[in-house]
Amino acid sequence: MAAKLDINSKVRMNSGHDIPLLGYGVYQTPAAEAEDVTHHAIKVGYRHVDSATVYKNEQPSAAGMMKAGVPREQLFYTSKVPPRSINYKDAKACVDESLQKTGLKYIDLYLLHAPYGGKEGRLGAWKALVEAAKDGKVRSIGVSNYGVHHLEELEEWQKQQSKDDAGILSVNQVELHPWLSRPDIVSWCQQRNVILEAYSPLVRNTRADDPLLTPLAKKHNKSPAQILLRWGLQKGFVVLPKSVTKSRIEENKNIYDFELNAEDMQSLETGKYEPCAWDPTVAPLSE
Repeated sequence: MAAKLDINSKVRMNSGHDIPLLGYGVYQTPAAEAEDVTHHAIKVGYRHVDSATVYKNEQPSAAGMMKAGVPREQLFYTSKVPPRSINYKDAKACVDESLQKTGLKYIDLYLLHAPYGGKEGRLGAWKALVEAAKDGKVRSIGVSNYGVHHLEELEEWQKQQSKDDAGILSVNQVELHPWLSRPDIVSWCQQRNVILEAYSPLVRNTRADDPLLTPLAKKHNKSPAQILLRWGLQKGFVVLPKSVTKSRIEENKNIYDFELNAEDMQSLETGKYEPCAWDPTVAPLSE
């Protein structure tokens, strides 16, 4: 499978919709820059934009995506319910606000940004996403930063609902890279065909000189960032690199003309737990 990947590669979600394996993340991208850099990303071949309400750049990133002139059905846009809005009422309003801000007729993927709000809040917010999907406002729904205990809470609730009311869990977006490979979460999701999206796949550029990466970069004549993104792709993840530098946006998509072999992949199995961002996956169910 890995050898046949290209920039147009997609994977089918449990919802029945396809998601591009390469996404363009706009976390911390200033609103004033978001339209220009997102437009550039789409122009050079990206077809997937990952935003969120809390990023405060839904409008410009969607505008940049659409400005490139690519047909809407070939594009994929994600947003998320903010951590402070994880409850039924606020999540429902959030979807409507995202549609209004972006001007899109539907959003391809809507996630719960973090497993906060307590059980009632989490399940209420999920119910709001289920209803948004039924209404055609969003096409697929999922979660972000969910640990196994959060996932199991949701699955247990779904089993008690009718198929129509349970909703379809398509995605769990978490921080994933060789220093945080999360085998427990990955195993749980893969057993259920829940797609794993890797945010911070470049470890926020803190590992560019890491001795694990430099020999692989030299061997394949690629940058450390390209090695990390290729690792994620070959793990079966959807990867979400972010950059506001146009040359790096282009570099991050040039990951289809080489392949890491089994030995290369094994060398990146660190077994470490070293998040470079927050880690709500470990939050107790009471939060």
